[in-house]
Amino acid sequence: MPHSVIPIGHVRSCFKEKFAIPRQPQLAPAATGVLELLPPFDTGEAVEGLEQVSHVWLIFLFHQALEDRPRLKVRPPRLGGNRSLGVFATRATHRPNGIGQSAVKLEKVEPGRLWLSGIDLLDGTPVIDIKPYVPYADIVADAHNAIADAPPAPISVHWSDEALRQAHEHALRLGQPVRELIEQCLAQDPRPAYQKPPPERRYGVRLWDLDVHWHYPADGEIRVLDLARGEG
Repeated sequence: MPHSVIPIGHVRSCFKEKFAIPRQPQLAPAATGVLELLPPFDTGEAVEGLEQVSHVWLIFLFHQALEDRPRLKVRPPRLGGNRSLGVFATRATHRPNGIGQSAVKLEKVEPGRLWLSGIDLLDGTPVIDIKPYVPYADIVADAHNAIADAPPAPISVHWSDEALRQAHEHALRLGQPVRELIEQCLAQDPRPAYQKPPPERRYGVRLWDLDVHWHYPADGEIRVLDLARGEG
């Protein structure tokens, strides 16, 4: 029986494009955003009591990965993008109903707004439900996952002097931990695992209103080249 859902709000996120978003929540604690609630949930009534909670589950839609035809198998980035697994054995964005969930830190509660950190959601993500994180029920002491048993090993992130200066200036302007966000995202190496570019190839991503550029001068190493306020 078909069932429709409507968003209760949308996330205003530091991530303006899909590339370089952490592949799990909490991998980049400096990644922040605001969940702006829609009527009738934008009053204090809907969030009353939530100030007693440190983390919440966000149930959301992968709004830029919705598909008419469901996939039975996917190629998760964690396995290098070359090995297929059943979709239900992964957290790939290509879901049968486009639904995702993330446990994120709740920094502040206001009527109509939730301030979040440790997020892995694209700007504009529609949220369809919020549930409080309950440690005694949500932590499973003997849980295991042989596919992803530990976070990915970080790679070294280095900075040009100019990029460091720019990061400091923009952090003051935005009131955001710009350097920390860039390092936490890039240390996870957002490239597809099978991609081995030449050292001179430049990569870029939009974080907040900043265009960040970097390259890979050597295996296992990133160098941030520059960042500047983007247009639009």
